[in-house]
Amino acid sequence: MKKKWRPYSFLTPYSFILPSLILLFVFNIYPVVQTIALSFMKIERGIFSFTGIDNYVRLLNDKIFWTALFNSLIYLVIQVPIMTVLSFLLAVLLYKGINHLKGLFRSIFFIPTVVEAVAYSLIFLLLFQDEGLVNYILSLVNIDAILWTKSPWPARILVMTVMTWRWTGYNMVMFLASCQSIPEDLFEAAKLDGANAWQISWNIIFPQVKPVVLFSVIMSTIGTLNLFSEPYLLTGGGPINSTMSLGLYVYRQAFSSFNTTYASTISIAIVIVVAIITRLQFFIGGKDEK
Repeated sequence: MKKKWRPYSFLTPYSFILPSLILLFVFNIYPVVQTIALSFMKIERGIFSFTGIDNYVRLLNDKIFWTALFNSLIYLVIQVPIMTVLSFLLAVLLYKGINHLKGLFRSIFFIPTVVEAVAYSLIFLLLFQDEGLVNYILSLVNIDAILWTKSPWPARILVMTVMTWRWTGYNMVMFLASCQSIPEDLFEAAKLDGANAWQISWNIIFPQVKPVVLFSVIMSTIGTLNLFSEPYLLTGGGPINSTMSLGLYVYRQAFSSFNTTYASTISIAIVIVVAIITRLQFFIGGKDEK
């Protein structure tokens, strides 16, 4: 029996994916194209005009941009490794070191991820204020009070502390999920060979979860270079722009100065920096090996 021929039947599969393609274009592709286009324009009295690479020349001579990039790289170099190591150690502890109430501990470590930014920022500001609990504890060991929000490096440390508190549990859950897929035969063989806990963690667990660790580091890199909430809520980018991040600088240019074209230029610069650092991380992580 011959199948009945229907005209344009070849379009049927495409009709199913058309809604997804439209959403992809509207919310992903079009904003990227528009951002690139805006980076080559300027706005005067509500009128856009083409200016070539003027915005990029301005970017290269913008001291605040370089300060924000420097701060973001500091967060990346210091905070991300500390957070990754803590996440891995907690994952190993929950996987092999704790035998009871694992679900409770997972929830406790993960809770900071879902806490509203305004709420935890207020709590940390109370803890780290000039006469707060942290300075009181430091005074017990004869350390002078630290002006956490009024001095450049203490302010950076405050921001990194809050970031670490918030995201360590999130990465721990990913590492723990990866650990649970490791065959038990590997651990049994290691114990028969007399391996201790450190050797098992470094030589068995870490190589098995390395792809997830690399993914976590890359996502943390992207999040750090787009960091906004913590500097905005804790220090406002101060003092003297010492905690200004690239994400916060984009926000200020776009919504405080209403300079959307220059904000688009900064956004393109962030994409370039993220691409370079991510490529470097893939190289260091061994993903180029064949």
